Amino acid sequence: MGDPKGFLKVTEREVPKRRPVSVRLMDWKEVYEGGDAAQLSRQAGRCMDCGIPFCHKGCPLGNLIPEWNDLMWRGEGRQAIERLHATNNFPEFTGRLCPAPCEDSCVLGISQPPVTIKQVEQTIIDQAWSNGWVQPHPPQRLTGKTVAVVGSGPAGLAAAQQLTRAGHTVAVYERDDRIGGLLRYGIPDFKMEKKQIEARLAQMTAEGTRFRAGVDIGVDVSWPDLKARYDAVVVATGAMVPRDLPIPGRDLAGVHYAMEYLVQQNRVGAGDSVPMQISAEGKHVVVLGGGDTGADCIGTAHRQKAASVTNLAIGTQPPSERPEHQPWPTTPNLFEMQSAHEEGGKREFLASTVEFVGNEVGEVVAIRVAETEYLDERRVPKTGTEREIPADLVLLALGFTGPEQETLSGQLELPFDDRGNVSRDGDYQTTEAGVFVAGDAGRGQSLIVWAIAEGRAAAAAVDRYLEGETHLPSPVRPTDRGISI
Repeated sequence: MGDPKGFLKVTEREVPKRRPVSVRLMDWKEVYEGGDAAQLSRQAGRCMDCGIPFCHKGCPLGNLIPEWNDLMWRGEGRQAIERLHATNNFPEFTGRLCPAPCEDSCVLGISQPPVTIKQVEQTIIDQAWSNGWVQPHPPQRLTGKTVAVVGSGPAGLAAAQQLTRAGHTVAVYERDDRIGGLLRYGIPDFKMEKKQIEARLAQMTAEGTRFRAGVDIGVDVSWPDLKARYDAVVVATGAMVPRDLPIPGRDLAGVHYAMEYLVQQNRVGAGDSVPMQISAEGKHVVVLGGGDTGADCIGTAHRQKAASVTNLAIGTQPPSERPEHQPWPTTPNLFEMQSAHEEGGKREFLASTVEFVGNEVGEVVAIRVAETEYLDERRVPKTGTEREIPADLVLLALGFTGPEQETLSGQLELPFDDRGNVSRDGDYQTTEAGVFVAGDAGRGQSLIVWAIAEGRAAAAAVDRYLEGETHLPSPVRPTDRGISI
């Protein structure tokens, strides 16, 4: 619970300082400065004896937040990482990338700014890595059973680590040339440096997990062949089909999906040569979409020295404070100022894109937008409000529609639900015996914390399928959607 009177003595919310914009735009390192031990202790001490810790429910992993807040306030970092690892395989990922729904459900948040849970979490794991407290945990015995995990994002890695520790022989297949999925190629280095992934992969390798990069299941190895080789298969391929914007001019050169752009920069950051790289240097960049991926594009464009950056969102600007129809402890839709937004550029709301404008050689030079009008819950361009915005590079960061279906439906005949996700039962199993689905492939586009939670839960289901029982924790079920009122 932290300091019993901490929330009375410290009423302000303190977060780590970000490096000056002029400095951080010169490199690709993480934007935050080093932590302040005294500040962290003050903030962890604000965790109150609330009786019912709603933060547990706000976190899909069921993180034991009051316990490790109390331990960090007492300066017991080694015990804190043990409690954190009890529910979360990869706190270095969630501490940097999760939007922290736990903080929205913090009881202190009713009357004060909530506890800086995310900051405490990241500090616990960073301190643990620095002090050598993160060690491999190989199984004490092997079951003789084999499991293939397809996809090496957070869901796949969590499932693989849990199953390896349960004694199964696990191989993780990834079609890209490096392990990590969107953690590797979708997240810019300024949000999470890739040394975080390498450290965790080294631990998993020492535990016995095997990694097979550069293998495209469904192409290099068919799904039926993979199923025949292993006792169980976990599909953790994510929801990688991007949402398109089929309007006039969509085929112009210079209009790209956000992931095309972000992946290339991450490859360059890893030392690869990328011919004909999509670059924002010297260009007028327009990013369509106001979410995390859009912010990642903004920060990347700034570091590539774009001439200008404009971010367009079709809806209204969210409020700065929790609205009445989104009461505590739900997660409200609030106006967010991410680090990328601090670095420059322009943000516009109620902007509907109606056309990409090109020149005589087929290159985009502008986009035509109109004010968004709401008609019967539909968002449409308002007639007579059209205008043009210069654009040499347009990035579509409009989310994802679901997993790739062709090989799964064609080779395994797996059904998909009405949202385009792989259908599964309450134990994460598909209609094909021994084939399970975890993360965005079955859930749809979601948060990293949900991916890890589903990976852990699917691992428990696989272990039960193989052994008849399981001692692995199962934090969530496929129908869980978080706190609702």
